[in-house]
Amino acid sequence: EVQLVESGGGWVQPGGSLRLSCAASGFTLSTYSMSWVRQAPGKGLEWVSTINNGAGSTTYADFVKGRFTISRDNAKNTLYLQMRSLRPEDTAVYYCAIGLPISLATMTRGQGTQVTVSS
Repeated sequence: EVQLVESGGGWVQPGGSLRLSCAASGFTLSTYSMSWVRQAPGKGLEWVSTINNGAGSTTYADFVKGRFTISRDNAKNTLYLQMRSLRPEDTAVYYCAIGLPISLATMTRGQGTQVTVSS
């Protein structure tokens, strides 16, 4: 059974950092492209970042470039999102998802982890 379990969210002040983790089971994470998407209160799903399978090239939404870093640990079958210089507008539930962000709503994703950025 494919499972994705996110963790690492919480409350942080503007300018702070968090590292999100996504533990995968039931499949080998490195053989798939993996993405992070988020959903802010009252808004739809929004793509954040993708790491491609194989060589692991990465892409980012413009609003997180230079602040967020996606990575994976193949030995742990875990995906990460290091978030720095957090802003109030980064407040959202963050989900890891399998695949490329072609149709966000249909991507297999975990239960999400809440990130709240406020003073």
